[in-house]
Amino acid sequence: MTARILQNPWRLLLAINAAVIAGVLVHKIQLPPYVPYIHLLVDYHFGFIKRALIGAIVALVTDKVPVWLVFALGGATWLVTLGLYARLYQKTFGFTAKTLPLFVFIAGSPFFFKNFMHTLGHFDIYGCALAIILLLMPAGSMLFVATAALFSIVLVLIHHIHLLMYVPTIITIVVTRHYLVYGLTRGNVAFGVIALVLVSALFFAAQFLGTMPIPEADFVAYLKTRMADPSRNDLLQFAYIWYQPLAKEITDTWAWLPHNSLGIPVFALLIWLHTPLWRYFAKLIAALASETHCRLVIAALVGVSLAYLVMFAMVFDYSRWISNWAVCMFLILHAVKMLPAKQETAPIPEEDRKTNVFGLIVTLIPRVGIVRPF
Repeated sequence: MTARILQNPWRLLLAINAAVIAGVLVHKIQLPPYVPYIHLLVDYHFGFIKRALIGAIVALVTDKVPVWLVFALGGATWLVTLGLYARLYQKTFGFTAKTLPLFVFIAGSPFFFKNFMHTLGHFDIYGCALAIILLLMPAGSMLFVATAALFSIVLVLIHHIHLLMYVPTIITIVVTRHYLVYGLTRGNVAFGVIALVLVSALFFAAQFLGTMPIPEADFVAYLKTRMADPSRNDLLQFAYIWYQPLAKEITDTWAWLPHNSLGIPVFALLIWLHTPLWRYFAKLIAALASETHCRLVIAALVGVSLAYLVMFAMVFDYSRWISNWAVCMFLILHAVKMLPAKQETAPIPEEDRKTNVFGLIVTLIPRVGIVRPF
């Protein structure tokens, strides 16, 4: 029996992943929810400002925000996203013994749900969840393009950095599932261009016009009126981010670059450990029935990666950015699988020794982190 498990360990690795996620949750609860908590306090009380949509929605429900709401809201979002992804995987690949290695490499990756558990309460997962919904929706009508535009607007209102983080992936999903399959018409092209312009304009409005219009002391005083425990001044230490201009963010990022760049070899190692997955993805692209589709998918992957490169130059939460980049690659893989193919792509081998070792290492890594690795 032991020999059989070592030869085909994927069910065991799935169970280990569940245990690791539980451990990450316990560790996360012991950490202070600084940024996620303050995002639940900020709303549109003083007019249009950046990063305020989640707090505005919370304000419709309660006047006082307890700390536990960070974990309740974040945990509920995590569970919903996990359920959506399980449905997407079932729709795209199905749950069989042959597809289990692929599921372990994606869902069990330290880039994906394990890191979303570590960053519980942050806004990254909302982009992932909405992108998965688009992958599950029928894509034949303009309603699909309109929904993608609405999702992009919501994400920019949650946090304007989503324009670089998940909006490029949403655009890729729309192009892949709608325009490449159902063709280009004057109407759908015009609608797509207008939607892109509106989302971009909203980003610039949030970035340059969404600064808090009152002194920081008055802002902090208002936030205390929304806190369940106003004495917790430690939870408000990041109020300055609603005042910090883009130039300051870039300056801080480049000042920390020599130190934070020490993690780049670790990120490269983590990406390399997913080699069986990347090989499968490459074969999936090569198997597309249309050479044009193949080239456009490669261009989209480059475009999404360049957006993350810009993020790396602007904000130094490197572990989060590299993790979300990997998640975008996973989601685009699903979109590519939905395109017409000239032949079926062989799944990741179940009994390959090297693949098994990589799968075990990926499973045992609990998370990637927020700024620096681990």
